[in-house]
Amino acid sequence: MDVAYFFGERMRFIRFYHQEAAGPFARMRKAIEDGTPPFDDPPYSEDGEPPFMAEWSDADTALVVLGRSCLSMLAASLKLYLDTWESMRCVTWAQGEKKRAWDRGFADGYLTEMLGPLGISLEGCPADLAVLEQVFLGRNRDQHPDSIHSIRVNHSKKDRAKYPQPFFASEHERRMITESDLAGVSWLSPAVHVDEELLRRAISEAATLVDWLEPQVMRRR
Repeated sequence: MDVAYFFGERMRFIRFYHQEAAGPFARMRKAIEDGTPPFDDPPYSEDGEPPFMAEWSDADTALVVLGRSCLSMLAASLKLYLDTWESMRCVTWAQGEKKRAWDRGFADGYLTEMLGPLGISLEGCPADLAVLEQVFLGRNRDQHPDSIHSIRVNHSKKDRAKYPQPFFASEHERRMITESDLAGVSWLSPAVHVDEELLRRAISEAATLVDWLEPQVMRRR
């Protein structure tokens, strides 16, 4: 089986899906900001709130949720790629060992332990493994939110301790919030933010890992 090919197809679809799905929401948000049809005739209001604020907020939130859903798809695809090679190369785990490896992190834990029996070291790997670990951390936050009152998902204090400047954060929150500001104040933690550029960079790092790993795993029979 050409495992890398199927992984590449998943990456192609994620990029396509994000680009096509983001378009209507981005256009709605811009039309509201520019006051162009169908948002050029706001209803009368005395509450002082900008017109069509609810519609703008829904479009903006939709882009946020779309980005996080693509991040989850990327995490699942990378895990499936590695799980497939585990199966094909008969990598086995003792009971509870795989979970304990994941608990130590993607690179230092799971990936190191998975590749060890194959005689593959991560030394010299050109991919940014810190970014890839944050793909899984961001996915976990998206799939296990803390509260029902908001669709916003923040980085956890535990994740922030390891990555004080999270990769998946907006430029605005990177500038506004420093590590010292966040110490002990979990609700000020930046949101898990995945725009097109950050998603593209994360997919690129995943592809770099696969391109580097594929020939090495292929040689291990």
